[in-house]
Amino acid sequence: MKMVRRQALSLLAGLTAAITLPFGGMALAQDMPAPLDNPGDVKIALVRYLSTGDFFQAYLSGVESQAKALGVDLRVLDSRQDAALQADMVDQAIALGVDGIIIQHGLTESMQEAAQRALDAGIKVVAFDVNVENPAIPQIEQSDYLLGKLALEQAAKDNGTEWNAGYVYVPGIAPLDRRHTAWEEFKAANPGVVEKAQMGTMDNPIANSNANQARSVLQANPDITVFFAPYDEFAKGVKIAVDEAGLSQDVKIYSADISTADISAMREPDSAWAATVATNPAVVGEVSVRALAIMLTGGNPGAQVVVPPTLITQSFLTENNIKNMDDLSAKMPQFAHADVAMTDWMPLPPR
Repeated sequence: MKMVRRQALSLLAGLTAAITLPFGGMALAQDMPAPLDNPGDVKIALVRYLSTGDFFQAYLSGVESQAKALGVDLRVLDSRQDAALQADMVDQAIALGVDGIIIQHGLTESMQEAAQRALDAGIKVVAFDVNVENPAIPQIEQSDYLLGKLALEQAAKDNGTEWNAGYVYVPGIAPLDRRHTAWEEFKAANPGVVEKAQMGTMDNPIANSNANQARSVLQANPDITVFFAPYDEFAKGVKIAVDEAGLSQDVKIYSADISTADISAMREPDSAWAATVATNPAVVGEVSVRALAIMLTGGNPGAQVVVPPTLITQSFLTENNIKNMDDLSAKMPQFAHADVAMTDWMPLPPR
């Protein structure tokens, strides 16, 4: 199997030029420290585990736009939820001679050694929403615990503290594990909240796969009135099942993350999707590149680079006639930019 995968990677290496994004230097090179004073000579790689869904497309757009603002050469390698392939793609990035790597999601057990191999090769590494358990690698995160906590506080505000819950969770994914901590603490503090069923899958397409599970959960537990689905693809799946069951006025969904498609779903008449807590995924992508750029120039962005989240309710979206992410950024300035991983010389993408 290893030989087959290595052969596949050789083919991928030959195709890398097709996914290389040669950005011209939008920033003035003389304003930036070495090696970014010659940004065209700087190569960075984004090695992805998850890419399905609006969040990950927006995250990628943020990585691309910040790389373009810096003028660096970005390579995108996408393992499509194949943990072994993602680890091999780190090796591929090393072989390509990149100066820095962003590891986006993944499993600790498969990425820990791969990340160390990159460090051993003299490559700077940051990790977004995957814990590689290495103090030399900054962790980019959305304060996932706070995402979960704020969503659950809104659920208690809307529904009180006595209700039957459905919960969507897949263990082993760092951001979901952090949100799970908030859920366990919330249940302990509110014994009237009863977890009637737990479900969840990362099988593609994620929303439809979770809709299949949610149908069964709702049939077996008709007394569920609240779903905590702390990932927007989970929430989409639950909403599909709730709508099909005719329960949109009887069940409320609380989530994390947001996109234009999510906004549309939340604003539908009698939508069950009551609230979400999110950062702008494009902004998180920009922050990931900025943190790596600081490391490339000899700086230290900190062990944890946290992008603060924002509570977004269905009523706020409706009252402000918010239809897309641009509208949301206009109504919530803190959503359009995070003053995180910034320096005096750091160029930003155009707004």
